[in-house]
Amino acid sequence: MKIGPLNDAALAAAAVGAAKPERGAAPGIAAPQDAGASGVPVTVSAAARSLEAPAAGSGIDEAKVAAVRAAIADGSFKVNSEAIADKMLANAQEILSRTRS
Repeated sequence: MKIGPLNDAALAAAAVGAAKPERGAAPGIAAPQDAGASGVPVTVSAAARSLEAPAAGSGIDEAKVAAVRAAIADGSFKVNSEAIADKMLANAQEILSRTRS
């Protein structure tokens, strides 16, 4: 689960996806390309731009997010693996029941 905001490097890597990395670059990270090199204009719709920032009343409990972020930072965050496994099994059962119907 991603808690922090995306950084510019992650956005650039996602944008160039299939580009080959430069010599000496870390594996799996593509080098940013010059925007004019391909000659293909790119536009982002208003709907896509609205997904960048959470809307007011989005249902995100900012206090809880801050508490979890602090617990992760100080090493006191504990993962309840049993609860995660139960949810994963419930989701798998739900998906399988949809495909069989």
